[in-house]
Amino acid sequence: MSYLNINKLNISTKDENLVDISFNIKTSTALVGESGSGKSLTLKSILKLLPSNLKINFDYDSDFELINKNIGFIPQNPFTSLSPMTKIKDHFFCSYEKIIEVLKLVDLDETVLNKFPNQLSGGQIQRVVIAIAISEDIKILLLDEPTTALDLQNRDNIINLIKTLHKNLNLLILFVTHDIDSIKDFCDEIVIIKKGKIIETGLTLEVLANPKDNYTKKLINSTFNNKNFRE
Repeated sequence: MSYLNINKLNISTKDENLVDISFNIKTSTALVGESGSGKSLTLKSILKLLPSNLKINFDYDSDFELINKNIGFIPQNPFTSLSPMTKIKDHFFCSYEKIIEVLKLVDLDETVLNKFPNQLSGGQIQRVVIAIAISEDIKILLLDEPTTALDLQNRDNIINLIKTLHKNLNLLILFVTHDIDSIKDFCDEIVIIKKGKIIETGLTLEVLANPKDNYTKKLINSTFNNKNFRE
């Protein structure tokens, strides 16, 4: 398994620090916080997608280079990540053999290739987006609220699929979300972020069972009722 240590990531405007954090990704890490906490800015900084008006400084330590071919990305809304006027086969930039290979990995067959995105279900579109993300020999998969646009059944199916890909393809995972329920049985470690600062971090199950900060407790309570949390 590869590793990625993000060191002293700082994102700022001319007048304000927006993010100032360091964290490690050893296997699967969840970056959790409310809207505006800085988690999406962190993700975009790794992808080099921050707007030009923001200043970014960070160093990293890893056994691979943070370049596009090593990074897969699953956006928040799969429906807007595909061109509606382009057939599925034309969204891929790899050999036909590789397309068939990754479609099998996400439980799709080649019949989807000649369809347009609006001819597919939400779950199928998300699987296509995942297939595109893993069609390169990536080292890390970045996920930005990947289940927000899905119903509960499709959400669970996609989470289970990502778990399988994580294991079988030996991928690092950075899962950005506000929904702890979506990562509680998946991500080994959790980083709680608030206003660009890390509030709490550790093994996911340990943090959920014994949160030390009131902000963490608030996030947990907003996700689980008492019965679900005990389970």
